[in-house]
Amino acid sequence: QVQLVESGGGLVQPGGSLRLSCAVSKFPLEYYSIGWFRQAPGKEREGVAGISSQDGSTYYADSVKGRFTISRDNAKNTGYLQMNNLNSEDTAVYYCAASDWAIATLSRSSYAYWGQGTQVTVSS
Repeated sequence: QVQLVESGGGLVQPGGSLRLSCAVSKFPLEYYSIGWFRQAPGKEREGVAGISSQDGSTYYADSVKGRFTISRDNAKNTGYLQMNNLNSEDTAVYYCAASDWAIATLSRSSYAYWGQGTQVTVSS
């Protein structure tokens, strides 16, 4: 059974930074695209970033472009989401997901495997 475990969430002040990690087990990460999604209370889960297995190409939601950076370390079987200049609208549970599509998307339907999520709260 594929497993993804997120870590790195927490409470941060506006303007601060966090780095989320997604540890993947039971399959080699290099063959899968990785996506990060988030869900705020009362809202739909939305895609924020994706990184492709084929060529490392990256994709971002407009709301996080220039502030968030997605990356992957296939040797460590871990994906990352660096989040800078955080604001209150970034408060949500963040999920990582894995897809066997060669090119990442920001669509939930592309991803078959999901982690349990990590809470990010941006507040002063």
